[in-house]
Amino acid sequence: MHIEHYEKGIRYTDKELLTLARKIGKMATYCGRLKDEASLIRVDAQKLPTKKARDEVHVTITVELPRKKLRAESRKATVLEAIDRCTEKMQPQLIKYKEAWTTKRRKRKNRSSFATAA
Repeated sequence: MHIEHYEKGIRYTDKELLTLARKIGKMATYCGRLKDEASLIRVDAQKLPTKKARDEVHVTITVELPRKKLRAESRKATVLEAIDRCTEKMQPQLIKYKEAWTTKRRKRKNRSSFATAA
């Protein structure tokens, strides 16, 4: 799993970087393919000049998996709140991806083993 993070107008503290890595790493529990070398997680965070203080930080998480790109966006007051919301949005997408690709693989395996047994 390769994690890239880009900031625009925001600086992370060391503690925030560790928390960010831990929260992003939890997404790997939903899909084993996130641990592959082929997968990439990109976190883009930028501070926007808005009238509402609760929409100041815009975070986008993009997960590039084999044959699929998943994406979640959130606007919150702090980076960690936005990342929490993005991981909540990403969880169902990862579960759906995992179910789709593992069931197809099982069906192919069952067909090939059935054909060789006959």
